[in-house]
Amino acid sequence: MLLFEIHSSLNPPFMSDATLTLSGINAFLRRDFPQLFSHGEIFSVTEIGAGTCSMRMASHESQLRPGGTISGPVMMQLADVSIWVALLGAIGEVPLAVTTNLTINFLKKPKARALIARCKMLKIGKALAVGEASLTSEESDAIVAHAVATYAILPKK
Repeated sequence: MLLFEIHSSLNPPFMSDATLTLSGINAFLRRDFPQLFSHGEIFSVTEIGAGTCSMRMASHESQLRPGGTISGPVMMQLADVSIWVALLGAIGEVPLAVTTNLTINFLKKPKARALIARCKMLKIGKALAVGEASLTSEESDAIVAHAVATYAILPKK
């Protein structure tokens, strides 16, 4: 029953008819979110669907904390951006969907290598959307962090 409710809630009346492509969403991020690329092309969307997303974040020395592990704030950034992209996969290029809450659990210390975020939206309403992300190191399926985030979908002006 819950699975049906989750999937049926991903069909809000304002959903975009436009299907986002990988090249389109990556171009959108470069154009509308340039600060994401302040350390070069380290973020890339590798899969996009209606309410789903996979995103890769290459390793960069600016992400590391003492001990050679990727810092928590960097993992939070990957989780936040990738869940936001999954939301865009459902509602279209709406840059004014803003984070209202993000909860993250750090489960393992990731080594200095690329991280992958696999995301799905759990519920999309008229004003709020909730999604989750599981983060893994590129060479392992072990989850290093899990996040749940809520976004406010602001009306177009």
